Amino acid sequence: MSTNAEENFNMNRRDAIKRAGLVLGAAISASTLSGVAYAQSNRTGVSWKPVNLSRARALTASAIADRILPKTDTPGALDVGVPEFIDTMYGAYMTKEEKANFTKGLNAINRAARREKKQTFANLEGDDQDDLIRDLATSSDPERKSFYRKVRELTIVGYFTSKEVGMNVLKYDPIPGMYKGCIPISEVGDTAWAY
Repeated sequence: MSTNAEENFNMNRRDAIKRAGLVLGAAISASTLSGVAYAQSNRTGVSWKPVNLSRARALTASAIADRILPKTDTPGALDVGVPEFIDTMYGAYMTKEEKANFTKGLNAINRAARREKKQTFANLEGDDQDDLIRDLATSSDPERKSFYRKVRELTIVGYFTSKEVGMNVLKYDPIPGMYKGCIPISEVGDTAWAY
């Protein structure tokens, strides 16, 4: 990349990270910050093969991401490559301790699914997956809560820093037209714009 292209790329990613931080309502971990500019998938859809996570763990992480940000009238986490983003972040940017906790969390949610529903987490119906995710989010166990925060963080950051979401959901316009302050949102398609 040329120096100007790198600066623009990093500036756009910085803005995306700020927005993702606002959505998360919390600080973003150092490992996520260090990898977000380079871990993003350029592919969309669910046809990818995990490189760093085992297939079973990747399916679990994909299913969790899909429940956190499902497809609606906008693309879901699976549509913009969030599972691949999580796999890359796991392999290249998480610390050993973060990897161990993340692996432990994925294994634990699968054990809970098998114990309660006799299936892996990825094979459960959506409502059953939601129940297990809700248990994680409200748990008083610090390890379970930490895992939930990490998988949520990676899902949201991966989603909001994806090209697809930036261009088509947040309506990022790298070369905006004339500035018009205080116009009705209906004049711009009833959509909030990313700056």
